[in-house]
Amino acid sequence: MVRERLYLFDTTLRDGQQTPGIDFSVEDKIAIAKMLDESGIDYVEGGYPGANPTDTAFFAEKRTQRSKFVAFGMTKRAGVSASNDPGLAALLRSASDAICYVAKSWDYHVRVALGCTNEENLEAIQASVEAARGASKEAMVDCEHFFDGFKANPDYALACARAAYEAGARWVVLCDTNGGTQPSEVRAIVAKVVASGIPGDRLGIHAHDDTGQAVANSLAAVEAGVRQIQGTLNGIGERCGNANLITLIPTLMLKPAFADRFETGISAEQLAGISRLSRAFDELLNRAPEIQSPYVGASAFATKAGIHASALAKDPATYEHVPPESVGNRRRVMVSDQGGKANFVAELKRRGIDVPRDDHRLDALISVVKEREAEGYAYEGADASFELLARRMLTGVPEFFSVTSFRCMIERRFDANGQLRTVSEAIVKVLVDGEEKMSVAEGHGPVNALDIALRKDLGKYQSEIADLELADYKVRILNGGTEAITRVLIESHDATGARWWTVGVSDNIIDASFQALMDSIVYKLMKNREMAGLVAAE
Repeated sequence: MVRERLYLFDTTLRDGQQTPGIDFSVEDKIAIAKMLDESGIDYVEGGYPGANPTDTAFFAEKRTQRSKFVAFGMTKRAGVSASNDPGLAALLRSASDAICYVAKSWDYHVRVALGCTNEENLEAIQASVEAARGASKEAMVDCEHFFDGFKANPDYALACARAAYEAGARWVVLCDTNGGTQPSEVRAIVAKVVASGIPGDRLGIHAHDDTGQAVANSLAAVEAGVRQIQGTLNGIGERCGNANLITLIPTLMLKPAFADRFETGISAEQLAGISRLSRAFDELLNRAPEIQSPYVGASAFATKAGIHASALAKDPATYEHVPPESVGNRRRVMVSDQGGKANFVAELKRRGIDVPRDDHRLDALISVVKEREAEGYAYEGADASFELLARRMLTGVPEFFSVTSFRCMIERRFDANGQLRTVSEAIVKVLVDGEEKMSVAEGHGPVNALDIALRKDLGKYQSEIADLELADYKVRILNGGTEAITRVLIESHDATGARWWTVGVSDNIIDASFQALMDSIVYKLMKNREMAGLVAAE
């Protein structure tokens, strides 16, 4: 059976830029466009040339090689010809392959937001599409608020879509701008649009995630006939975000309900890089990846219960809906107080540590892990700390250095300008090859000061940790009161892109932090010597 082609349209650089706290520079946009281009996306929407200096500079030249480079903008204004509209001129001049116009398709918005007649809006859609085609650019129209508009006045919403189609738009995109439409409504309305005479291979879907159903709405639209899907990397976007292409793409390519009927422009090799794409994008945004993200999250193929781990060892399909490697992820059998021997054996084997099930050392390790988790440690979220604990008990860990003492001081004082400041200072004494070294550092808080001091002078190992950085620091109070037990989780990474997690627990937050910091450095030194397992590849 010949499969139909689905086209993927990424709006990360335009709609995604409306996410609170995100503001792309031109350099950011160039880097992201390259990532999208290499991933096999059909259309990369880069922004709104003429609306701001960044987007104008970005569209000064074409930024993609394979993907079609798309400029976004408004249809021409009512009462002004297409040739005299400055906004339209900026779109036509841009170094884009295509133009995606946003057009009102709800008569309420035409009246209130545009302040023109319904007929003037239809004429603006038609003239704008014709102008793009006249400039040899592919034209498409985002019918804004289409689903709400259809429910309020189906005849006018259809008239807007038809005006774009009849003017020659390659794609007429139906937008759930407010994000409140349900999948059953999307399916029914798209079917009516197709029945009205606009073929599905000229229709697209643009869904927002305000009810958490943007992916479901996009898939419902595909089932009803649309053949272009718009979305963003990791689902970023205004309010609750857009449809997440990182979730949609594996579903379209790996689930028979879609894979048997449709094909995309993304190869199996590019699909296997989607986890890396998702994490690289989060890295560019300087935020921690969501560990429970479908397909690509660190927990997407993780199991914690012993009975599940035992079944996974016999046949991974028992608890995995797709092979992890198909999306560039991997299986994780996590160790915790809920896990049995199967968890531990599988995790140790993955790290290159073969221990027979009847080895008394394995029983001792399981006992220690369960005792420590009762105290507050959480090894399922700190794989590096677990590996170090296991190697210390089973194979041994080199003593690269030892900390003989450390001290932290916090002083609140007025500086020379009379400003009140809180200063944190740490002193760390480290023994390396029998030589004691003392380092002093100030930092933004006691943990930062301690981190700087600890890594200030490790003798012959100093150059090895130059690229070690702390990516995230989390504190959790495990019980109430000022004498509470504190758990600290630290995420670290280095220049290779590897990430690892370490944990510390104490009734003193500084001590808990120091434990996690020590494990992070030791793990880095182990990794440099290829003495650490696959956890560093996460």
